[in-house]
Amino acid sequence: MKYACLIYDDESTGPTDPTSPEFAEMIAGYMAFGEKYESVIQGGEALDSVSTSTCVKVRDGKMTTTDGPFAETKEQLGGFYIIEADDLDTACQIASEIPGAYTGQVEVRPVPNYG
Repeated sequence: MKYACLIYDDESTGPTDPTSPEFAEMIAGYMAFGEKYESVIQGGEALDSVSTSTCVKVRDGKMTTTDGPFAETKEQLGGFYIIEADDLDTACQIASEIPGAYTGQVEVRPVPNYG
């Protein structure tokens, strides 16, 4: 079964300068996770800062866009993995090794197959 591992963290607390040693250490953690679970990772990406996002709505046939999202939370979606795992327990165990789980949280959600 496929699972989405959605990585939430407070982007104001982590390293943001790609030339800093702290940023390099963070990336090294994700690279090590990727190498360890290469056989089960089916995709994934980091996301740019929430300040660059745009929300789209369609109401009464009219599209509107707003800067956003503006949620009452300090944690934002910062990236994701799509993994293959036998069951939810296995998916959660894998997700517990994503570096973002140590500073934020990782939401594990089944990806249904409708086809």
